[in-house]
Amino acid sequence: MPPPRPFSDPDAVARIADLTLRSRRLVEGAISGLHRSPFHGFNVEFAEYREYTPGEDLRRLDWRVFARSDRHYIKQYEEESNVRVTFLADASASMNYKGTRAALSKFEYASTMVVALSMLLTRQQDPVGLVLFDEKATTNVPPRATQAQVQLLAGMLQKCRPARKTELGSMLLALGDQFRRRNMIVIVSDLLTDLDALYQGLDRLRFSGHEVLLMQVLDRDEIDLPFDGPTLFQDMEGDEELFAEPRAFQRSYRAAMDDFLNEVRKASGARGYDHVRFLTDEPLADALSRFLHARLESGRLDRRGR
Repeated sequence: MPPPRPFSDPDAVARIADLTLRSRRLVEGAISGLHRSPFHGFNVEFAEYREYTPGEDLRRLDWRVFARSDRHYIKQYEEESNVRVTFLADASASMNYKGTRAALSKFEYASTMVVALSMLLTRQQDPVGLVLFDEKATTNVPPRATQAQVQLLAGMLQKCRPARKTELGSMLLALGDQFRRRNMIVIVSDLLTDLDALYQGLDRLRFSGHEVLLMQVLDRDEIDLPFDGPTLFQDMEGDEELFAEPRAFQRSYRAAMDDFLNEVRKASGARGYDHVRFLTDEPLADALSRFLHARLESGRLDRRGR
């Protein structure tokens, strides 16, 4: 896929500006009261020295440096400095879905969250990158900590037209070796994929030293199947169609969906992966604020949308 050129026409610029403005408003509203980064704290590698400030823990003084320089220095670890975040955004066809109660499609909702979080991270000088994927990674932008990077990511997300199937597990296995430095990998997807393959891919990332955060984006219609009367159902990632009376299988569908959601939640928790679920009928500002404050309060996540 050739690099997108999001600023090549006025309509594209207007759409990107709308996405950026929507994301900026989210950030301004959601970060009020936050005094530290909700993304810091997973790296523990030594980064650099900094001068000691009275009142800090004396156990962290490096006495060997003091003996050489007669000055007090603290060892600063990676968890105190910048974290590299790479967003993996699902661009498969199922992300196009927009239900009866949502203002945005799953992909539009996810894109706004990614851009808003990228704005927040780059404000703190944290590098952010982006991978768009369906059956494989189609776009890979290495992390950078600039406002221009945020505009670039917004342009790519706005120009993207989700299509094809999802092969998240195999994509993660293929992508894992490309991360040369430790990252926080934030996967933004409906996770409607082979879960066994997904967790194999996630385990590979963790083995390589990365932290994983699963941001699952779903439409409420996908959960409770609210339709009445004969309805044509279409497979968004295939050619199958079904014309049916939903009431005939609503109960079994909802039970199967509950089983799927519980499996994702339990499997993520058992493996130590942070997981948070978003429903697209929840106002974006509320969803982002809930996510950020929950992460700060607990340090770990297993949160479900309303």
